[in-house]
Amino acid sequence: MATDLPTETGAATAEAAGPPAPADGAVRVRGLARRFGDHTVLDGLDLDIAPGEFVALIGESGCGKTTLLRLLAGLDAPDGGDIAAPASRMVVFQEHRLLPWRRVWRNVAIGLRGGDARAAASEALDEVGLSRHVDAWPSTLSGGEAQRVALARALVRQPGLLLLDEPFAALDALTRIKMHGLVRRLVERHRPAVLLVTHDVDEAIQLADRVVAMRGGKLAGEHRVAIDGARDRTGVEFQRLRAALLAELGVTESP
Repeated sequence: MATDLPTETGAATAEAAGPPAPADGAVRVRGLARRFGDHTVLDGLDLDIAPGEFVALIGESGCGKTTLLRLLAGLDAPDGGDIAAPASRMVVFQEHRLLPWRRVWRNVAIGLRGGDARAAASEALDEVGLSRHVDAWPSTLSGGEAQRVALARALVRQPGLLLLDEPFAALDALTRIKMHGLVRRLVERHRPAVLLVTHDVDEAIQLADRVVAMRGGKLAGEHRVAIDGARDRTGVEFQRLRAALLAELGVTESP
């Protein structure tokens, strides 16, 4: 497995291993297993993500969400099963992991080969609204700005699969709302397949085309988000879907 970017940078790419990616660029996982000693984290898991589809994965801590994401990213190896995914895969972690000794554009351009890396990085930064910060140092950025740089770093390569590991968890509520809108716009523009790992059921419904619930190393259920227009958290369909997803996770809210 070849990795173009070091894992500590907060975004990584990996060349596909095992079965080749489906011709249409989809993600297909079959019978995936991962064990750590006597503890089975993933137990025969199956998952499909269509090209351009945004899937959110929810579940309690320790259920295997991040383990699955790391396997899809090529940062870990399974103990069984098959993974077929696009060769170009990028990860955005909860921490932005910018290198403090490199200016913003150089953080975005890490690992880019050929052509004008600065021009490509500048274009990506413009997409996330940070064109004025091309030559800034990471220490001068707010938390939301730093996470936008991490997104630019991931998208500058036009990945076939974008993996988001709770990238908004450390942000304040208002910044998180702004980031939700930005991510949706960027995904609609670039059209990668997306897997978002999150503990936030509302966030999953707000962003995804489909939400998958995970329990005990397996998928407990999935629901397509069929809400037209703005996804109003107080709307009937939003609340119905929220209740269904919480039930998949074994959670019952008090009236």
